[in-house]
Amino acid sequence: MPHDHDHHSHDHQEAPRWKYDGVRVIKGDRLDSSTAQTPGMFRQAAINHARVGAQSIWAGTVAIEPDAKTGVHHHGPLESVIYVVRGKARLRWGERLEYVAEAGPGDFIYVPPYVPHQEINADPDQVLECVLVRSDNEAVVVNITDVDPVEAPESVYWVDPIHPAPTS
Repeated sequence: MPHDHDHHSHDHQEAPRWKYDGVRVIKGDRLDSSTAQTPGMFRQAAINHARVGAQSIWAGTVAIEPDAKTGVHHHGPLESVIYVVRGKARLRWGERLEYVAEAGPGDFIYVPPYVPHQEINADPDQVLECVLVRSDNEAVVVNITDVDPVEAPESVYWVDPIHPAPTS
């Protein structure tokens, strides 16, 4: 293995950068709720470009009121991962949202690019608390208006950093 002749000076040179640009811990009680809020949900950013300089991911928490639903949409090329902390999540997907799956505490949900879907808090009595991770800082939402969803998004809307409030 070739010897790295300059690794000592390299270490000293890099130390200050790693100290401030290295691993970051974002405490759960220090999440950023200064983002726009929406009735029916409470969202907080943990990892984004503004807070830690993240280039290609976003992560945060979202709490969704009972019975909240999204309209039908997809997220273009983005991938999403939802980790359920508390409550019961229901995901519908497909051309007519004909497929359905539920997830509970400890479960991970993966939503691939371009898949038409709808998120639902399946518990009428309990807030759904999730951690959301997406594969880019750019929010991409393509709303699909020509589908009549099985579960109409009425009473309470699920809105978070990648699910905007309905414009109607």
